[in-house]
Amino acid sequence: MPISPRAFSLAPMMEWSDRHCRYFWRLLSKQAFLYTEMVTTGALIHGDRERFLNYNPEEHPVALQLGGSNPQELAACAQMAESWGYDEVNLNCGCPSDRVQNGMIGACLMAQPQLVADCIKAMQDAVQIPVTVKHRIGIDDMDDDQGLLDFVAPIAATGCVTFIVHARKAWLKGLSPKENREIPPLNYDRVHKLKQEFPDLEIIINGGLKTLADCQAQLAHVDGVMVGREAYHNPWLLSEVDAAIYGQPPVTIDRLAVIDQMMGYIDKQLSAGMRLHHITRHLLGLFHGQPGGKQFRRIISAEAHKPGADAELVYRALEPIRSRL
Repeated sequence: MPISPRAFSLAPMMEWSDRHCRYFWRLLSKQAFLYTEMVTTGALIHGDRERFLNYNPEEHPVALQLGGSNPQELAACAQMAESWGYDEVNLNCGCPSDRVQNGMIGACLMAQPQLVADCIKAMQDAVQIPVTVKHRIGIDDMDDDQGLLDFVAPIAATGCVTFIVHARKAWLKGLSPKENREIPPLNYDRVHKLKQEFPDLEIIINGGLKTLADCQAQLAHVDGVMVGREAYHNPWLLSEVDAAIYGQPPVTIDRLAVIDQMMGYIDKQLSAGMRLHHITRHLLGLFHGQPGGKQFRRIISAEAHKPGADAELVYRALEPIRSRL
């Protein structure tokens, strides 16, 4: 059976997985499927469309994640995603924050599977690119296998085939988004059972995966894995993805080579008016556990936000690392 393009994907993470981060990630893996931060339909319809939709051509394959619950608005935004050249549009049914709940966005939609199905159908009718869903295994007291099946079934009936499942339920009241990523226990078995019940669906598992060995173990049960914070904090993990998951050659030689490749991008972005720290904040984990890594992080963290900071700062931050080689 051919491996799915989504065999390994990088999670949409608010304020983290922006286009600078995704460009950096793409240097480490040519195969991993990338997802944007969640963008609300209101932001696209009423806000600065280019700000939210622009990305680097090198990012492909890349999906736009939308937040919303109005089928017509989601359809219009899906058309924007397609016209901008995104490879997929994904509906967020997993974010538990109060702010998105008040707008009928995110995990609260798990209580309304038919509405989600209507949204997905409207998006499918509007575009040719794949329309997918990211959701939890449950919310609040909806915390059993049947509840998850009842959520997925009407959406699958629209022809939607890809479901990205965070293997924790969400508490809509009483826990912060951070706590909802950590306190509800992981239940991988429920996701595995979902795949068994719907063998023709593409089921991607998300939550708590920290090593490629963890990911490979999950691929015995589901079609793909999605990794988030571990990849952000320890991005060198991605340098092994192409070989370990996709059977393709790795794309990088060493960490310093990655920084060298980033320098041209940094210069280009600075020339366009971008501040250095908007880019370098995503690089802080590259030398995780390496000699000189702490000094690299300290220099970048302390100085990259200052007016006038440029690529020379990155070279200076690398000196403790180069001196140990």
